[in-house]
Amino acid sequence: MCRTLRFSLFAGMMGGLAASLAQAAEERPQDMLAAQIRMQGFTCDKPLSATMDAKRSRRDHAVWILKCSNADYMVSRAPDMAAQVKALR
Repeated sequence: MCRTLRFSLFAGMMGGLAASLAQAAEERPQDMLAAQIRMQGFTCDKPLSATMDAKRSRRDHAVWILKCSNADYMVSRAPDMAAQVKALR
């Protein structure tokens, strides 16, 4: 394979990877949390904000307050486990 063609293929693959990483970096915490609680059967019509609760969070256990257009939730997340979700309103 000629050097120019190999470089073109490599550059194309790296461009696609960069675009994927940029899209993932743009995803907001409220969107990720809303998707997670929807998979667990909760309704979040439009995620408005997500704020980490510093008092309740620990090193491997994050607690978020998720505000949706239809409800507010306290979402507790630990690695490799389903989120614990409590409706606040």
